[in-house]
Amino acid sequence: MAVTLDDDARQYLARFEDVTDVAGQDCLVDERDGEERLIVVVESGRMGDAIGPDGRTVRRFETQVDRSVRLVEDADNPETFVANTLGPAAVYNVTISENDDTVAYVEVAEEDRGVAIGSDGRTIDVARRLADRHFDIDDVQLI
Repeated sequence: MAVTLDDDARQYLARFEDVTDVAGQDCLVDERDGEERLIVVVESGRMGDAIGPDGRTVRRFETQVDRSVRLVEDADNPETFVANTLGPAAVYNVTISENDDTVAYVEVAEEDRGVAIGSDGRTIDVARRLADRHFDIDDVQLI
């Protein structure tokens, strides 16, 4: 599925690629309570390169864009992609159900449920937005 990027997202991805030498697949600007952060979907298998030694590479990018950044690794299948969007929570299983709506049901370790939801629901909200953009998944629910 083709992801449509606005001008700001394209500029952030171009700078991300310049700093990290890693292709960004998507970029969302997540704004809440006056705080903007970027969510960058990173080329599959290149997460370590994007982070860099001791996180230096991604921190350099954060400094250049003056925003916090969250990285999500891309995947070829929707189950793995949804699990990646909820990291660092321990995801045991993802089941995609296609009835009236397409819903990803995610089994998460009980102790990581709060991590998967995130502060004020930020993590699960981003997971829902990315799953919709990349795989036409209407909802992500924790079980």
